[in-house]
Amino acid sequence: MTEMIIIKQWDVNSLEAKRFSRPGERITNVRVDHNSTVTAVTALNQTDFSVEFRFTANYTGMGFVRVEGKIVIADDTKKPEVILRDWLATNNLPPDIANFIHNAVISNCIITATLIARDLQLPPPLPMPQVNIQGKPDSKGMEVA
Repeated sequence: MTEMIIIKQWDVNSLEAKRFSRPGERITNVRVDHNSTVTAVTALNQTDFSVEFRFTANYTGMGFVRVEGKIVIADDTKKPEVILRDWLATNNLPPDIANFIHNAVISNCIITATLIARDLQLPPPLPMPQVNIQGKPDSKGMEVA
């Protein structure tokens, strides 16, 4: 039997966006930074856990788009209690779980951010970055990709 990680539920509970520049104002060298952050992890049962996230596309000097939500993950490769214990101890997830979650957050939120950016007359936040967490981070803060 193949072990799998799957998304069982996807909820967006907050959208926030703002343009700082005036319409028609030319800004050269616009840089778009993407940030995916896991803010909380909760074990739900023997195979499922909930992950709260924040995705931000920052347009240097122009504005931002922020999406916050929650996903429910089913994982039969690791026990949610182990993932939760690691999260509570270090605020980090195992690299395979972190890669899956951050890539899922980015690939889903980038679509929403692109539509909101269009309405605010900001450039699209593309190309889509790929997350590849290699090992255990040294920090003890929130997990950020």
